[in-house]
Amino acid sequence: MELDKFFKDSVVAITGSVGSVGTALVAELLKLPLKEIVIIDNNESGLHEQHITNLADGRVTPRLMDIADESGLTRAFAGVDYVLHAAAFKHVPLCEHEPQSAVRNNVIGTQSVINASLSAGVKKVLFTSSDKAVNPTNVMGITKLMGERLITAANLTRSKVGTVFASTRFGNVLGSRGSVFPIFHKKLFAGEALPLTHKDMTRFMMTEQEAAYLVIESLALFKGGEIFVTKMPIFNIGDFAEMMIECFADQAGRKKSDIKVDHIGLRPGEKLFEELTTGEEVPRTFEIDNFFVVLPGEGPHDKLFDYSDYREQGKLMDRVYDSSKEEILTVAEGIELLKKANLV
Repeated sequence: MELDKFFKDSVVAITGSVGSVGTALVAELLKLPLKEIVIIDNNESGLHEQHITNLADGRVTPRLMDIADESGLTRAFAGVDYVLHAAAFKHVPLCEHEPQSAVRNNVIGTQSVINASLSAGVKKVLFTSSDKAVNPTNVMGITKLMGERLITAANLTRSKVGTVFASTRFGNVLGSRGSVFPIFHKKLFAGEALPLTHKDMTRFMMTEQEAAYLVIESLALFKGGEIFVTKMPIFNIGDFAEMMIECFADQAGRKKSDIKVDHIGLRPGEKLFEELTTGEEVPRTFEIDNFFVVLPGEGPHDKLFDYSDYREQGKLMDRVYDSSKEEILTVAEGIELLKKANLV
């Protein structure tokens, strides 16, 4: 896909622009010949800083608002070609404690984005989902699954320009706020033990830059109704603790042998492993380049969109994409990925 051609002179809006993925999306999109990026967030200080950081470019327009404000979003989306919906509450324990807030932001907020996009005549909307939406065991995952279902169904409500909707589903982003890397890093330099939930826990992980690029590529590729699943490397969390000790013990002024790992157990709603597809999705999931593409179940979407190239050119999946069943990075390979992400 020629991204320069696709985005030339376009206007892109990003909800949740101040978040880790949103920030990476802004940086990657500014490399393309688009006309304007509308950055949307309810974090006033973060939004101001993001705007000031990119002020010299002249193509970044800030809009301070909550995504549940449908009328505000409709105004913000006026003249927008593409929407990347990245705003979400993502921390599992917090969503377990405040499920009503998670529903308002992740479900009602997503429907608000849908309604505003239809009203404003946006061309394409891409929802950033999570591996936790697959066979969800927690509130956060349930709200993300509901977001996916709302996005897929939105294609059946046609706008004046034929707005189309799709989702992209990926795992953890290395170095993002609240993720395992900054937690371990802080503990190492504070002289404390590393809090390990379970030594056999596995997680899909990718760099912020990779996540942003694959979201952008998904936006350009999708037809309507698909879920794009990014191919991701897999870490064992026990090994990840070892990688962090290997990389940062000397910098922290600590002997590797003195650093303890404190086994704290799984937190409420947490899984031992993660999945990016379900068994029910396998018969309609096709492997193409950097993605697995999950097509909607047979029905009205097949009458609206031509999925023949996925079926003819892609490879039909024969398994669930599960972090406990795929090849796991060695400690050495993991350290190289941390270096690639400029975290070491």
